[in-house]
Amino acid sequence: MRVFGLFELYFEGMKLLFIGDIVGQPGRRIVAALVPVLRAERAIDFVIANGENSAGGSGITPRIAAELFATGVDVITTGDHLWDQKEVVEWISGESRLLRPLNYPPAVPGRGSGVFEIPGSKTRIAVLNFQGRTFMPPLENPFLLAPPEVSRLREQTPILFVDFHAEATSEKIAFARMLDGQVSAVVGTHTHVQTADEQIFPGGTAYLTDAGFTGPHDGVLGRELDPVLKRFLTGMPQRFEVAQNRVLLHGALIEIDALTGKALKIERISLPLP
Repeated sequence: MRVFGLFELYFEGMKLLFIGDIVGQPGRRIVAALVPVLRAERAIDFVIANGENSAGGSGITPRIAAELFATGVDVITTGDHLWDQKEVVEWISGESRLLRPLNYPPAVPGRGSGVFEIPGSKTRIAVLNFQGRTFMPPLENPFLLAPPEVSRLREQTPILFVDFHAEATSEKIAFARMLDGQVSAVVGTHTHVQTADEQIFPGGTAYLTDAGFTGPHDGVLGRELDPVLKRFLTGMPQRFEVAQNRVLLHGALIEIDALTGKALKIERISLPLP
């Protein structure tokens, strides 16, 4: 309950934690260490994590998804590396908590959105996963597919979260501006570089261009430094192993008015491995 002047306005608020791209075993390790603590200390109601790089830095497997769910992650979103592990192709259709970009063709296994119960509450949240097209593999146009899907899901809940997995900042901003007032938050993934432009748009949509990545930050975007340097110096193919040190959890903590679906606050998160 909050008091405004002489009137009492009763509303339910909820806190959502979104975790930027989890990279390899170091990323999974910090998620296991921090998510239970954050859920308790920050009274977090729901956790969404992008897991498309969680299996050795490329893709995801059923075992690793189960591992992430066991830490307290409620829903896993993905992106262009989703199919790098072959096991996921047959398994994804049976796991509603693992989303793939909605703008894949309809015949592709899996789903791009879902409505989920918030644990311990009658409140529900819709999660949507889209992939951009600028400097990315060609998919259907997310700008055309998002509005009807958002309208459909708003009939079930006012709380909608969007992971927009895209390369270009301009595409991310334009996509989020288009959805302002229709969704609770749009947070970008894919570049692995956390941006400092968190804000709430006029319509009540929280926005962050990129959540960053969760994993080792002592190399290049989660990979060991030397092979990346050799690739740039020689142009020859290299094996990019996952780095190991300076492990950080990147993401965003968003507070949402559960009655209206409007964001009240967005806070960038960058926390070290204890």
